[in-house]
Amino acid sequence: MDRMRAARLHLPTRTLSVQEVAKPVPGPGEVLVKVGAAGVCLSDVHLVDGTLTPLYLEGDHVTLGHEVAGTVDTLGPGVDGWTAGQRVVLQAGERRGGRTLTRGVDYDGGWAEYALATATTLVALPASLPLDQAAIIPDAVSTPWAAVTGTGDVRPAQAVGVWGAGGLGAHAVQLLRAVGAYPVIAVDPAPAARDRALHFGADLALDSGDPLLRERVLGATGGAGLEAAFDFAGVPAVREQALSVLAPKGRLVLVGLSDQPLTLAHSTRFSYLQHRILGHYGSEEHHVAQLVRLAEGGRLDFSRSVTDVLPLEEVATAVRRMETKEGDPVRLILRP
Repeated sequence: MDRMRAARLHLPTRTLSVQEVAKPVPGPGEVLVKVGAAGVCLSDVHLVDGTLTPLYLEGDHVTLGHEVAGTVDTLGPGVDGWTAGQRVVLQAGERRGGRTLTRGVDYDGGWAEYALATATTLVALPASLPLDQAAIIPDAVSTPWAAVTGTGDVRPAQAVGVWGAGGLGAHAVQLLRAVGAYPVIAVDPAPAARDRALHFGADLALDSGDPLLRERVLGATGGAGLEAAFDFAGVPAVREQALSVLAPKGRLVLVGLSDQPLTLAHSTRFSYLQHRILGHYGSEEHHVAQLVRLAEGGRLDFSRSVTDVLPLEEVATAVRRMETKEGDPVRLILRP
């Protein structure tokens, strides 16, 4: 069979449709993977609605999907170390020609029956980790993991705040608890998101509109404030609020993306307290491998992260549900 189904986005019109296309043939150094599960992310929604545009895509069509897990189908010339049927998860992107390209954005991704991948972007999966859960590790889990352990450099017993308890923020709460942060304080205007944060392990969940938020954060931290804060919302007001409750020498990590200017309302206070603002984007190869090992060892559980599984033909429904937050999804999974 040399044809397959794929959810393709036509960039000029932002039209998403399931089409029958040619089944890829792996070239040198490549592996063809039979997709078992593919995550639906807000970044995918923004590609469809036009908020995001690929930087390096060749052509005007792309198969979406950067969170992909499945089984090895066919090895290209020169590839060894993998066998047909082996369970794998794919890195969300790779370096090519000195540039970072994202799967399902700059080249075809995994909202399809098969996905083509460079062999070096495969990570082996243990039998104990379901494909539905493994698929979301690249990005939904690896991005906050890299932010927490790398950019944010969070240490045990440090007080940390998480603004925005959506898919990435909720996982950040879980991961902060895993590395021993205390207290972990989630901030979100939506009651459902605050409930989710508590379910994922937050010690306290606050409404960003609470006029007593600063007092509550100081009360929970013994008057010291937060040693680290993470903005997963990408909203200027969040950054200002987070800075207002940082401890001296505290750092604010910007994970949520925004096209709005980064401003400081109180630059003298910022300098006096020696605060830091750190930008963060994505994750590196070793982060996915670390998370797979931790899940295999029972240190992390992603079973509550998968809200629903839908067939590929219902891709438009999945995108709409993520956009409107229908059913309050953490992650939706497409299964070809």
